[in-house]
Amino acid sequence: MSGVRLSRTYLPKMKATNWGRIIFISSESAINIPVEMIHYGVTKTMQLALARGLAETTAGTGVTVNSVLAGPTRSEGVEKLMDQIAQSRGVERSMAEKEFFATIRPSSLLKRFASADEVASLVTFIASPLSAATNGAALRVDGGVLRSII
Repeated sequence: MSGVRLSRTYLPKMKATNWGRIIFISSESAINIPVEMIHYGVTKTMQLALARGLAETTAGTGVTVNSVLAGPTRSEGVEKLMDQIAQSRGVERSMAEKEFFATIRPSSLLKRFASADEVASLVTFIASPLSAATNGAALRVDGGVLRSII
């Protein structure tokens, strides 16, 4: 609901000044809902629908609303999870990560966790004036996890 509330507050102001960016950080799980995290996938799918709906209200303005579909990304939580998996199996963390991509996210073309900086690079572009013609889009930085060409 935070995205809804923030959009309600800031979108009218952005439209009034004819410039602004709303960027939802979603996930490839919005499209490829993981059986072990259905609740997460549903919330990320909602973000895509919300972003597209809000983008429709910005037609003819300098305001854009987009979503970033991040794939498996290295974070503090992921580090802890990989450590737990490695410890429970008695293997090195690098082996646990390799198994993760072989079994849980086998469609990954990257075959590793993206860094936060790699995701941030796409967000930086979408936040910039250079992205003026990109509106209502779900942009992927998923490492190739999603098996579709669009």
